[in-house]
Amino acid sequence: MMRRRGGRGIVSTMATTAVVAGTANAVTHRQAQRYSNQAGAQQQAAAAANQQQLDDMQAQMATMQAQQATAAAAPAGGADVMAQLQQLAQMKEQGLLSDEQFEAAKSKLLGV
Repeated sequence: MMRRRGGRGIVSTMATTAVVAGTANAVTHRQAQRYSNQAGAQQQAAAAANQQQLDDMQAQMATMQAQQATAAAAPAGGADVMAQLQQLAQMKEQGLLSDEQFEAAKSKLLGV
């Protein structure tokens, strides 16, 4: 049999196939790497958002604890406020305070 000249030989066809396969493999690898980088960035953003939520919740807890501490201390001071209001009312009834003076003292005492 005679070999046909001028056409692509088997070595040339194999070389072309290797180049195409190598290029396809490189493109696939690059895409996988890009997706991996995007997933990593998304995970970092989610972790940052979770940390921010945790910080916000801790701040809210601190605020609530401070309010509870203030509320717990208020009844002890509340009895004093009531006694002072009663004393002001007695002074008004006795004529020692005018209506304006009584309202001013009451507002100052209540912090209004």
